[in-house]
Amino acid sequence: MDWIERLNKAISYLEEHIKEETDYEQAAKIACCSTYHFQRMFTYMAGIPLSEYIRRRRMSLAAADLQRSDVKIMDIALKYGYASPTAFNRAFQNVHGITPSAAKKAGTCLKSYPPISFTITIKGVEELNYRIEEKEAFRIVGISQPMHREVEKNFEIVPGMWGKAAADGTIPKLAAMMNRQPMGLLGVSACNDQEKWKYFIAVASSLPTAEDLEEYEVPASAWAIFSGCGTHLSIQELEQRIVTEWLPTSGYEYADRPDIEVYLNQDPQNALYEVWIPIVKKA
Repeated sequence: MDWIERLNKAISYLEEHIKEETDYEQAAKIACCSTYHFQRMFTYMAGIPLSEYIRRRRMSLAAADLQRSDVKIMDIALKYGYASPTAFNRAFQNVHGITPSAAKKAGTCLKSYPPISFTITIKGVEELNYRIEEKEAFRIVGISQPMHREVEKNFEIVPGMWGKAAADGTIPKLAAMMNRQPMGLLGVSACNDQEKWKYFIAVASSLPTAEDLEEYEVPASAWAIFSGCGTHLSIQELEQRIVTEWLPTSGYEYADRPDIEVYLNQDPQNALYEVWIPIVKKA
């Protein structure tokens, strides 16, 4: 089964259970990938985080319920998973710009977000430079921080972590320990479904681990390795192109392994980098 088809089946599952607590893990199993990779793929393809899409869908359905029934607002809030009227009011206003009570009035202008569906669009406007490599497991040493299970919240955690590491001298300390491939400063998202999610700023090293550092073994894998240059924004654009342009027609899909960013120099405004995507051939 094509992975786009599996992704759409996962979205159908979420739609069928839209009134229940979101089961990201079950949706990811239907899509045949990890919870982390499922959320990332959705965000890059849809242009909004999965959690935001689910909020919009719930508030679309809630608005329809408000307009066609005399059910109490609190009952509708509970129907869509909100235990307090304050939380429901806030979520509703964020989507529709008006309160639930105002939405009950006839002629009120509301917003509707229909269920999403994905198709493959072949762009091919700009080239993507990549290579496929098999790598044995390798040891990294660095600092880590827990990652949130809602992927978009990590877009605040990770940049703050890099900023702190640059300011407190951690980055040059790690650079001095680098003595194994890949030779670069690493950003590693270790987010499989069997362990607590962590993000590492690290280097590949065989040196002993200092007390204030942590070690982690990146499992053996096949990797699609993409090269690029620019700023932290350009690396996000490259990752989006990988998911939306390369992956659908590549003959590969995500393996349950970490994502890796390899920074080959330390110039944040003109960085040379590689994006390592763990892959497995489609069944």
